Amino acid sequence: MSKSRGQIWDEWRELVNMTPKELERWLDTEESQSVGDAEGDAESTGHYSGRRILKIKDTRKDDLSDDQWDWMNKVTGYVKRHCAQGGPKDDVEHSTWRYSLMNWGHDPLKDDGCQDG
Repeated sequence: MSKSRGQIWDEWRELVNMTPKELERWLDTEESQSVGDAEGDAESTGHYSGRRILKIKDTRKDDLSDDQWDWMNKVTGYVKRHCAQGGPKDDVEHSTWRYSLMNWGHDPLKDDGCQDG
């Protein structure tokens, strides 16, 4: 059964915990561009997702398209799955696990991180 927009919105607000400014700064870093599934010089799925998240965050809730709602649901699903895998035991701050999550708008070092994932 698919989720309601209310459920997607609640999960989005809980799991996408980076501000647009934080995410924009992050996406400009070498670390952000160093992780993910990309061939050659192509942009990774996660980096692309970060750019889409910025557009969604710049859109009023009532003006979100069906495609944006679908992407929001994809983002929250990714964050939940990635958090459920658990991060590294040492140096989470500089891990590819964290970098990947941050490309999807979630910094596990903020708040309670992935503890509820």
